[in-house]
Parts: sequence; structure tokens; C-alpha cells
Amino acid sequence: MMRLSRNGGTPNIGIYASVNESLSLVAANSAPEFIRDIEAILGAETVLTTVSGSFVIGSLVRMNSNGAVVSGMIEETELKRIREKINVTVLPDRVNAAGNNILANDRGAIINPELGRNAEKRISDALGVETVRSAVAGYNTVGSACAATNKGCLCSSDATEEDIRLLQDVLGVETKKCSVNHGSKHIGAGILCNSKGALVGDETTPIEMGKIEDGLVLY
Repeated sequence: MMRLSRNGGTPNIGIYASVNESLSLVAANSAPEFIRDIEAILGAETVLTTVSGSFVIGSLVRMNSNGAVVSGMIEETELKRIREKINVTVLPDRVNAAGNNILANDRGAIINPELGRNAEKRISDALGVETVRSAVAGYNTVGSACAATNKGCLCSSDATEEDIRLLQDVLGVETKKCSVNHGSKHIGAGILCNSKGALVGDETTPIEMGKIEDGLVLY
């Protein structure tokens, strides 16, 4: 299933939530319609929260079915709320916007090559997968350039064939190039997805939707 969506007056919905197969952490100020879209299309329980008082949850949190990695700026009350739903590891690194700097599914993870070795081990342990350090399509912020599920992966149209081979090897799924929101290369910022479905920013064109559906195997 796939649906066009918007939150906070913007089609960049991926910055407002982080989702796995059953849970979505969502910005506490999100529109009710956006929350209903997540629950209906992604089949995920929604937990409203902030991270360090910020609503850009998708930029600051990365999850898979095994656990979550969050920004080191998170406050104790926020951490406690999230830990009621999933195992959480705090990223102790200057590059700590976990959602932007980690791309993961339940089979593997690609991380920003600027992350420290201690942070890399914490990510691997938290998500229960092997990690590989690499940029994708020229972006170190691999989580904003791509979107991945256990069925497929989407990457920026600037990705090279070498990038695509790496994504497929690490994540164990076919990878397709596309854009979102009428030409945006920041795929992770414009899409929320799991193996059940995808929400895409409402400026996404029908041609882009077709490529997203194909890349995430939503049929």
C-alpha cells in the first residue's frame, strides 16, 4: 500500500518520524491526519515524542526490528518514553543525528564514514546487524539519501552502480534509483516505509510513485 501524505505544511514527511515493522516514533506536534496515515498504511503503533525537544524525529532516530539508535542529545524523559517500546542505544558521537547518518533494515546497515569506531560498534550491537561505512551518491548522510525496508531499497538518482551493488550486498534487497517530491534526491526525507507500505510526500509525481512502488516491492 502507498499513500501521499504531508505533515506540518511540508511533504518532507520522513523527517518527522522513524518507523520499523511495528512501531513508529512520531513528532509530538504531528497532524492527526499524518498519524492516521502511518497507522493505516504502515500498520505501526505510533508513539508521540520529541528528541532533545526537537520534532525532527526522522533525522535523529534510526530503528529496525531489533532496536533503535538515538541522538546523544536526547533527554532522559524522552529516552524513558522510547525505552518502554524498544531497546534504545544513545549515539555518543559528534555525528549523532542517527536517522540521517544510518541506513538500516533487519539484515544490515550502512553508516556515515565519519562516525567513530565506538559509535559504529554501538550501532551494530543495537540494531543486531553488520555495519559498513560508506557514502552513497556522494552523501555521507546515507539515511537522508536512501530509504530501505526488508523488501527493497530506494536511493538517490545520483547513486553509482558501485553504490547500488553495495546497498544490495549489505541490505540483502534489490535497490532502485528514484526521486521523490517532484525531483528531490533526498529520498529518506520524503518517504516513510516498511515492508507493509509507504507514505510519500504529497508532491511526489505519478511516475515517481511507480518507481517507489517497484523499488519497495509494494505489490
